[in-house]
Amino acid sequence: MSFDGWGDDDTTTTQPAASNGFGGDDFGSGFGDAGGDGETRERKEVIPSKTLFIKGLNEDTTQDALLAAFEGATSARIQTDRETGVSKGIAYVDFPSETEATVVYSNAKENKGMDVDGANVFVGYAKERTNDRGPRDESELDPDRPPPSTYVPPPPPEDDDMFSSCSKRGIHFDKYESIPVEVTGENPPRHVSTFEACDLPETVLSNVKRAGYERPTPVQKYGIPIINNGRDMMACAQTGSGKTAAFVLPVLASLIRGGLESSSFSDEQYPQAIVIGPTRELVYQIYLEARKFSRSTIARPVVAYGGTSVGHQLRDLQKGCHILVATPGRLMDFIKRGKIKLDKLQYLILDEADRMLDMGFESEIRTLVNSPGIPPKEDRHTLMFSATFPDEIQKLAHDFLKEDFLFLTVGRVGGACSDVEQVIMQVDQGDKRDELLKLVEHVKTSKQRTLVFVETKRNADFLACYLSQDADFPCTSIHGDRLQQQREEALRDFKSGECPLMVATSVAARGLDIQDVQHVINYDLPSDIDEYVHRIGRTGRCGNIGKATSFYDDSKDAQLSSLLVKTLADANQVVPDWLSDSASGAVQSSFGGGGGFGSRDARRGKGRGGGGGNRDTGDFDYNDGGGFNNAPAAAGGDDDDWD
Repeated sequence: MSFDGWGDDDTTTTQPAASNGFGGDDFGSGFGDAGGDGETRERKEVIPSKTLFIKGLNEDTTQDALLAAFEGATSARIQTDRETGVSKGIAYVDFPSETEATVVYSNAKENKGMDVDGANVFVGYAKERTNDRGPRDESELDPDRPPPSTYVPPPPPEDDDMFSSCSKRGIHFDKYESIPVEVTGENPPRHVSTFEACDLPETVLSNVKRAGYERPTPVQKYGIPIINNGRDMMACAQTGSGKTAAFVLPVLASLIRGGLESSSFSDEQYPQAIVIGPTRELVYQIYLEARKFSRSTIARPVVAYGGTSVGHQLRDLQKGCHILVATPGRLMDFIKRGKIKLDKLQYLILDEADRMLDMGFESEIRTLVNSPGIPPKEDRHTLMFSATFPDEIQKLAHDFLKEDFLFLTVGRVGGACSDVEQVIMQVDQGDKRDELLKLVEHVKTSKQRTLVFVETKRNADFLACYLSQDADFPCTSIHGDRLQQQREEALRDFKSGECPLMVATSVAARGLDIQDVQHVINYDLPSDIDEYVHRIGRTGRCGNIGKATSFYDDSKDAQLSSLLVKTLADANQVVPDWLSDSASGAVQSSFGGGGGFGSRDARRGKGRGGGGGNRDTGDFDYNDGGGFNNAPAAAGGDDDDWD
């Protein structure tokens, strides 16, 4: 974009562009001086652009003050320093096209311009650039991009509090011993049975014991030796089965044994391990786990995600970083700033890897692995973890893994999530609200944590507002359009029991480990079966018993019927006759590789379909932190955001 001054008339003399401190190619003149008498004049003319450029504002000028200065303006955006959050004195004011705006400006003898909130500012308007330098960075003018956040989250827990939130084992924890496990690939190492056999440094092992981990779960028994032996791995294990510790422990041990190289108090950091997750809440949870297990060692984990102050995170990063846990957008932002260097990277870990490699995040991950300095896949270790791995995602994963990678599959307890009682209710769209009230009525007195999933952010707001204001429930909500501070407050209120009822989009469907979630309700069923598996996995974790109730509307959910029937049958759940009838009339899709495994190695030709989502099918933190050049998806995907 290029900026030109307001048009001349017979009462105004145009000020040359250079006198305002801008090059003539980029910016036009400010308001003119009719005689330097200091009078305030009023002038009305048609805005030749939808956007005005303002420079010279006071640091404390607000958006409201800007809007008050321009009659007819629809919005205003003030640029702030990304590290300090302080206004740069630059703003953009938007108008509807072909509207008239009344502009009040003042003339000063030396500093010509318009008076806004007590400051004499330069004003120009935007028009399409016609020279060969291409368009100006669209992030400067994009009205959909929010201003940088200045939010600083509370400090993480210390000492005893660090270990107090560990998940408690349920009455069915011992059933993990009988879960079927399958490792495919050449020469897999032998599994272990105790943490003492995992070759962990003494301090790390002590932290494991302090966290209450008595013996490893199957994904840890098989996954830790695979990583210790330097093999790449794709691991598929049920939700709540200990996948985070399965990669944090061996990676942490390897870095400590091999020597930590990152230096503190440096503008450039060289992390030796990078963990990437699709949502802010998940990466923060992984960071807390890494921090807990590295306590009293010299290893230093750091977290980076959007919605928070860049300056705050950079200052923490500069203290030293051996393990970086991040969302893709904020990670790439720091790489582009030159704050993160990839030359010493040893481990690249994708948690919820099927989501990280679907249509929503694949391009971002490819951008990362092609970044300058990053070791090729032959010279680094790549690890992928999830509860679901559709065939097409497995094929994509081959691009990032060594040829001899191992595929670890841990079958779900009792076949498929038998610790979660799954109930499918046939409910018409117009009756959902009444049925929901019946299901959650006891929450007012029992305070049982209940998580209600909907498909869109808009519906999350509407439903939470209805439950809290009209139905008088202690209810909160979480979705990608809420400010990060609001998201964190919602989770704290839900975890503490202050708001035992939470309405959520898919931003809360993956990885979040919240103790004592007794009931998950799918108010809206998701569009694919993998998302269903992840949602109901918020309950019945670590051997505990849970319940999941789903509202099924045949006019909307018929394409999911056959997959629901198989999922219920594999988990030894009751399949309603009406659902079987609906499935028999639906187009059948492939699901499952047989037995009790959630996914199988696609190299053996017995994998499963499904998945392959996109930015329209889930509320995840795409482009979190603005590190990629990808524009937001086209309108129509309610859950797309700049988050």
